[in-house]
Amino acid sequence: MYIEQLYTGCLAEAAYYIESEGEAIIIDPLRETEPYIELANSRGAKIKYIFETHFHADFVSGHIDLAKKTGASIVYGPTAKTDYDVIVAADNQVFELGKIKIKVLHTPGHTPESSCYLLFDENGKEHSIYTGDTLFIGDVGRPDLAQKSGEITAEDLAATLYDSLRNKIMPLPDNITVYPGHGAGSACGKKMSNETSALLGDQKKTNYALGDISKEDFVKELTTGILPPPQYFSKAAAQNKSGYKSIDEVFESSLKALSAKAVSESDALVLDTRHQNDFRDGHIKGAWYVGLHGQFAPWVGALIEDLHQPIIIVADEGKEREAIMRLARVGYDNVVGYLAGGMDSWIAAGTSVEKLDSIAPDEFAKNGAGQDAILDVRKPTEYEDGHVAGAVNAPLDFFCEIADQHTKGKLAVHCKSGYRSVIAASILMSKGAQVVDIMGGYDALITTDLPLESPELA
Repeated sequence: MYIEQLYTGCLAEAAYYIESEGEAIIIDPLRETEPYIELANSRGAKIKYIFETHFHADFVSGHIDLAKKTGASIVYGPTAKTDYDVIVAADNQVFELGKIKIKVLHTPGHTPESSCYLLFDENGKEHSIYTGDTLFIGDVGRPDLAQKSGEITAEDLAATLYDSLRNKIMPLPDNITVYPGHGAGSACGKKMSNETSALLGDQKKTNYALGDISKEDFVKELTTGILPPPQYFSKAAAQNKSGYKSIDEVFESSLKALSAKAVSESDALVLDTRHQNDFRDGHIKGAWYVGLHGQFAPWVGALIEDLHQPIIIVADEGKEREAIMRLARVGYDNVVGYLAGGMDSWIAAGTSVEKLDSIAPDEFAKNGAGQDAILDVRKPTEYEDGHVAGAVNAPLDFFCEIADQHTKGKLAVHCKSGYRSVIAASILMSKGAQVVDIMGGYDALITTDLPLESPELA
């Protein structure tokens, strides 16, 4: 038996490869298919099944393409309904893989079809459980992603999840390993650990959701203090249910080198994926910035409302394919090309370059930036924990909805350390706003003499 966790930091997502006697399964694959096929081929194995724990909302799964390329069957838990062929497994149904077995445990709550997969080793003993978004390390999945108006509420799903955990997972042996679908950084939960696996017995001791908590308190905990889901979540879930364009078609239509002249004449949104310092120093006027070195795909998904928005990529040389792939992971398949030669070719063509004004925190503390408003684009919880006196909270998470409210006057923008603020500044600049970015963000501002407001100071 061979098990490998395939963890992708940008989405804080874990897929799994499990193999026995030359037969393999993939659990919750990402959009790209090559890594899974190459892994199976390198081990002389054939992919037999693709198990999906639920209809993912935070990424578009690669299950359909992978099934077509390998002949594997797609398996969902009970109640799942799709527009393509799948095996809808029964609760407690067992699938054989070489000398091991996989048992389906229907655990509704995160979504109605959510299921976990319990692995039995060659000796018939429970070995590990693959919990998707039902159970994380330190937390459980949010219950507000599969609501239908008038049919089911977040409270209903939270109560169902409480029962699923106690009836299906907590009775299992303490020594089995929990392999979740996400780790810290995912928007699918609130309190996820940085750990990406743990013994179930340890989770029974440390995870509040498996502790001595009443159903009423559990429901309250799950439905209180969680930010609304990013706007792309419902769209990604719909693609996972109905199907999507082949990833090979996406690359074929997107990996097109465009001249500076072609880019300047295009109406497509220019998405600059370089480091924020490079964007500050010079970028194409009107470009939006989201850097590949951060949580690129989730931020694109939160900010670009139209999945069909034509996009042109500006990237460091050799990073164009990665940018296209990571956009496709969250359902953005309409990249029409990339700037050939990057910003060097744009500058060589004599085309105008725009810069983002920036200011050091010490200078800002002494003299300000002539601003009419300070925008703090961190999450509401970060802002509430402490902020610069007079700063307005304009969370980047909801910037596509609120940016137009903050385009007048001279604006100073900051986040925690500098990545999110440049994203916000780029969007504001594209709308004609006058913006200066405070370098180093709040982490740097708190070292100055600027007055702060926080619960400790209240």
